[in-house]
Amino acid sequence: MTMPAVSALRNRLIKNARHWGKWARRQGIGSYRLYDRDIPEFPLAVDRYEGRVHVQEFARRGTEGKDTDWWAAVLPVVAEVLEVPPEAIATKQRRRQKGSDQYNKTGETGKDFVVHEDGLAFWVNMDTYLDTGLFLDHRPTRHRIRQEAAGKRFLNLFAYTGSFSVYAAAGGASHSLTVDLSNTYQDWTRRNFALNEVDLRQHHLLRTDVLRLLDDPGGDLGRFDLIVMDPPSFSNSKAMAAVLDVQRDHPRLIAGALDLLAPGGTLYFSNNRQGFQLDENALPDCQWKEITTQTLAEDFRRKGGHRCWLIQR
Repeated sequence: MTMPAVSALRNRLIKNARHWGKWARRQGIGSYRLYDRDIPEFPLAVDRYEGRVHVQEFARRGTEGKDTDWWAAVLPVVAEVLEVPPEAIATKQRRRQKGSDQYNKTGETGKDFVVHEDGLAFWVNMDTYLDTGLFLDHRPTRHRIRQEAAGKRFLNLFAYTGSFSVYAAAGGASHSLTVDLSNTYQDWTRRNFALNEVDLRQHHLLRTDVLRLLDDPGGDLGRFDLIVMDPPSFSNSKAMAAVLDVQRDHPRLIAGALDLLAPGGTLYFSNNRQGFQLDENALPDCQWKEITTQTLAEDFRRKGGHRCWLIQR
């Protein structure tokens, strides 16, 4: 790697850090994306989590593992421009995910720490898993849920670490149900609830297979006025009843969620599968509108992120 190339990265980081830093301060945001593959030679996403930095390399064709020399040139530039010590930087390489890779451990160890957003607090970990515990691109969606939750019954499907549920509780939801199959992420949700003094008598957690739940809801779940469903792109977890492919299975998922939706209620359906296409002809009778531009955080609009639909009966 030549010095001019490194200089190009430094200059872009300086420019971006100044712009996005000012923007984040105006918005009261402590965790945000400040570089997103701006320069082709540096296919990185750089996120600031308050005083720490999360750097992801999007794997280039034919690369395996981290190129030590490449990282050795890049990381000092990141540390210098963002004024953080090297030990405050976590690095990962993102490949096309297979199976449940998104939720597997990286093999690294890391400490949990707390970040703040919109007056709420969340545990994150930049090292142990591929993702950190808080999807920054969904910041506006969380805000939207908070605004709409007052007095409503809220259901969070494929809940991950429960951030939508925390926002719903903060917005005055009468009660909520947070559903995920992973013990690890349900425990993470409990810790996020504790951070934000969420009352477990009103806001419940259910560890179960969402696919199985939606195929045969039964029981006494009741109906919900507000539902968020943000499934993984693909999962072949042995604990699941079947392999999940969001492109293939989304009509089934949406139909099952609509069966749990109260009259006049709203379902937000989101996913981040590259090239995803909503199969309008396979959907049950409903009204839908894509609202991605309203729910995608401004600092993620350069390269995109999730897509999101508002769906009602």
